[in-house]
Amino acid sequence: MHKVLLVFGTRPEAIKMAPLVRELLRYPEQFQTRVCVTAQHRAMLDQVLSFFEITPDYDLNLMTPDQDLNGLTASVVTAMKPVLEDFKPDFVMVQGDTTTTFAAALAAFYLGIKVCHVEAGLRTNNKLAPFPEEVNRRITSVIADYHFAPTESARENLLRENIPADRILVTGNTVVDALLWALEKVETADDPDIDLLKKLTSGDQKIVLVTGHRRENFGDGFENICQALKEIARDENVRIIYPVHLNPRVQTMVHERLSGMPNIHLLAPLSYPAFIWLMKRSYMILTDSGGIQEEAPSIGKPVLVMREATERREAMDSGNVLLVGTDSDKIISACHDLLHDPGLYGRMSKKHNPYGNGEASGLIVQFLKNVTGDE
Repeated sequence: MHKVLLVFGTRPEAIKMAPLVRELLRYPEQFQTRVCVTAQHRAMLDQVLSFFEITPDYDLNLMTPDQDLNGLTASVVTAMKPVLEDFKPDFVMVQGDTTTTFAAALAAFYLGIKVCHVEAGLRTNNKLAPFPEEVNRRITSVIADYHFAPTESARENLLRENIPADRILVTGNTVVDALLWALEKVETADDPDIDLLKKLTSGDQKIVLVTGHRRENFGDGFENICQALKEIARDENVRIIYPVHLNPRVQTMVHERLSGMPNIHLLAPLSYPAFIWLMKRSYMILTDSGGIQEEAPSIGKPVLVMREATERREAMDSGNVLLVGTDSDKIISACHDLLHDPGLYGRMSKKHNPYGNGEASGLIVQFLKNVTGDE
């Protein structure tokens, strides 16, 4: 029997860890599994926990108004110590690139606990883009004992950084596992957000789904994005639906610039099932999110990425994703092309996901069973 503690704090982490929690719980004779949430993002995290029926064993509830990275990092490292001393896990599993990820990994390292990094090896090789995620990933890779890379190129990044090959496993991305699971659950979900979306998406207009939250886009980036959305919304055949991130700097900018536009609907953050429903219903997606770049290819939705760099090159290579940055003219031009060029839209909407087929969690757990000697 080996003890595994999964630690996460944001909605994207919870989505990507949920199928792994489920898979580990299938083997109670081999793994004692516990979940710890830092609640780096409280409300948005709780939606996912409820949807996937996960009850945390430890809830640190660290979110505070206007928290900065220094304070959050210190809080995670400090709060993790008593949890780790109480449960005494053999493995701490962290996911991706958040402050929770690298701070929890650091706390485990200080106590001599092995760290497993899910979604390891993504790189832009620019420490400021995305900020602070790129550095979070690099620090976690230095600390981690086992690295679960979503793609072969992620594995190659780790090898270039002198990570031993036998400590790396290419698995695909657990977000695909979560998406396929969610698509089944959404069909029978009783969700008021979905009822609202059905009203907003009725008719023949093409639905453009927008999300945005990256720190590096604060200021001029969001100003340019809002200007582009205003121009795109002039097309009466388009309806823009924008669930606005809870960060006050995003909320203020977006609502000041876009409120009152007839073809733009600014919504509170949607529940995860409602967001999946809207992705399926949308014509195209504009985003600065990493997870959406990984999810959208499975449902055949073109994605325009409003960032200057992406660590998810595979989706671009597959043709589903186009990097447009935060230049207003580039965003407008790329949207216009997708809206009016059927050939381009057809190429970008093919269902082909380079991030796997929904078997990542099973591969990770099998690897851990072999590592621990439990066949």
